[in-house]
Amino acid sequence: MSWDYIQPVNIKFGEGMLGRMKEIAEEMGLKKGILVSDPFFAQNGLADRLMKENEGLLVCMYSQISPNPEVTEVDACAALMKEKEVEFTVALGGGSALDCAKAASTICFTEDSIRKYHGTGVELPKKHLPIIAIPTTAGTGSEVTCVSVLSDHELGKKGPINNNNFYPAVALIDPELTYTLPPYMTASCGIDVLCHAVEGFWSKGHQPICDALALHASELVFENIRTVYNDPQNKEARARMAEASVIAGLAFTLPKTTSSHACSFPLTNILHIPHGEACGLTLDYFARINAADPVEGPRINRFAQKLGFKDMNDMADAIAQLKKDLKLRTDLKEFNLTDEQVAELVRGSKHPNMLNNPVEITEEMLDKMYQSMR
Repeated sequence: MSWDYIQPVNIKFGEGMLGRMKEIAEEMGLKKGILVSDPFFAQNGLADRLMKENEGLLVCMYSQISPNPEVTEVDACAALMKEKEVEFTVALGGGSALDCAKAASTICFTEDSIRKYHGTGVELPKKHLPIIAIPTTAGTGSEVTCVSVLSDHELGKKGPINNNNFYPAVALIDPELTYTLPPYMTASCGIDVLCHAVEGFWSKGHQPICDALALHASELVFENIRTVYNDPQNKEARARMAEASVIAGLAFTLPKTTSSHACSFPLTNILHIPHGEACGLTLDYFARINAADPVEGPRINRFAQKLGFKDMNDMADAIAQLKKDLKLRTDLKEFNLTDEQVAELVRGSKHPNMLNNPVEITEEMLDKMYQSMR
């Protein structure tokens, strides 16, 4: 077995870390930046507070970002970066704001639309703005990954761009920013963390360092997610989920996600199920399939056993129960899916991420899965 590990992001974790942003930027020699913010924080005052506290350092803000960032938003953000001639980017929010900021921070050095590089295989240019990433959810892990997931409504597609440009220079993880997350967002983001860890572990690209990170992140999720859901003000559990998120991000960014994330794209595009919940919907289904594989199954079952389960089937039962406890979807009955819609979900699930799954997932298997959820 041969493998490589790289993680260029300078990770700074702790309560109150947001207050160190100006100090860190100045240590990096950065003088003129843009704040790319989730629209929620542009409305609730946090983004304005950050602008005022860093007056002279942050010269403009972009916040017109959808829950699933769109290619036109990336292009608009990049245009503002060029107009203001900024030197660096501060990205504040969940995965949407961070993913938009990542892509815009490279495309701003071109005259291109990000469409040129979205799912086309065209290589991005090397030049990019340094990014200080400040996540406000315990979910995507985007602050430590080289992935930007974008939607293109005109072409009807959603998918990731992977590029080393997208690694932030610094990730500031401040658990205090997650204290006000509502229960549904806590649940949806938290199940996404579990998907990142588990899929990173069983991915064909798995390797020892990421395996260890996946185990640690999964343990933190199982131990803490119900607590933060039922007791949102529990600071210790909030910190542990923030830790789980960043550790899971480290666990999957090199091996890449697999089957559940592949299925999440059409579930979000077609049925508009939020990303984390869409990923979690199929996790227990693929856990059972992968655990039955004669080659990878023993390794996958040992993973579950290290987490205290009898085997991966037992862990799949626990995942199914966890979704119920968090009031997340366990089926698609509410949509009254037609045969054509099921077929559309099957087609959309044949995403390149599916190729990372240790077991070949056929159209027949996908059809059986979606039929069982109707």
